[in-house]
Amino acid sequence: MFYQMYYRIIWLCILSNIFLASLVSGTPIVLKKTPQKRPVWGFYAHQQINRLAVFTLPTDMMPFFKKYITYLSDNAVNPDKRRYAVVGEAPRHFIDLDAYSDTTTATLPRFYKEATDRYGADTLALHGIVPWQIQLTKYQLTEAFKERNVRRILRVAADLGHYIADANVPLHTTHNYNGQLTNQQGIHGFWESRLPELFSIDYDFLTGQAEYLYSPQKAAWRAVFKANAALDSVLRFERQLTDEVGETQKFGFEERNGVTTKVYSAGFSRRYHEHLKGQVERQMRASVKMVGDFWYTCWVDAGQPDLKALVKYQLTDDEQKEEVEEKKNWLKRLFSAREEN
Repeated sequence: MFYQMYYRIIWLCILSNIFLASLVSGTPIVLKKTPQKRPVWGFYAHQQINRLAVFTLPTDMMPFFKKYITYLSDNAVNPDKRRYAVVGEAPRHFIDLDAYSDTTTATLPRFYKEATDRYGADTLALHGIVPWQIQLTKYQLTEAFKERNVRRILRVAADLGHYIADANVPLHTTHNYNGQLTNQQGIHGFWESRLPELFSIDYDFLTGQAEYLYSPQKAAWRAVFKANAALDSVLRFERQLTDEVGETQKFGFEERNGVTTKVYSAGFSRRYHEHLKGQVERQMRASVKMVGDFWYTCWVDAGQPDLKALVKYQLTDDEQKEEVEEKKNWLKRLFSAREEN
């Protein structure tokens, strides 16, 4: 009975991936028209970033993280699976910097408590909290290391990698997150999902060894401001190419998971990728390095616990069942949840 339930859950996961892929591409699945939601990093990119970050870690951390590399990769997408199923999850993935007239530390405080004192928690949630969420998740991972709680270390490390990767996406830093304000609907999934899937096999991901962050809070903010600085190119080059080639050459159709889906054509994708001059690669590399830096910093701040002693740990049957049941509940909520505004 358990295995029947397990395979049923796997099938639900496949359906969920199709559903989310539709949101990312900006085109609805053929079965049902769905309301627009904020798009998300492609699953492929998130999984790659967490996996590659493992190889930046020092020898004292490597055996533990390498043993659980599949878990860290597979669960890199958990925050996206929770995004429309868990109240309060959605704002953790972005920040609309253009919602604030001035983003200096004096007017947009870098610490969450100061920011809530100025704007209120509801306003911050409306415009996204990703840099503050990175700081909170960093603290949670440090505590998990101190407790030597393997399951919590893995779960929080996977989540932290996700939020860091999101912070490095230009379109996660603007209210015009999917080009909906500039008649470029679908550009979000194009940049962060389609391009990595097509071209990341040729990217250089040798980023060097993880380094200790003396100010993780500043690192989180640097990431979102650097990503935001690339936003102009993201929008401008897509608009220029569209004017050159026209809509008919811009799109094509591919079969994904048995569903024929409208996608940006390979030719248009390649030209756009070339115009960006390595931008997607740079942001993915920055994500990989930053994830490694944060994991390492959390471990150091926790007193450098002996992870070799934790390598032999195995999730119990009850813990594995809890993991499966939790994801099953996300899927249930996903298909019944209303759109978050």
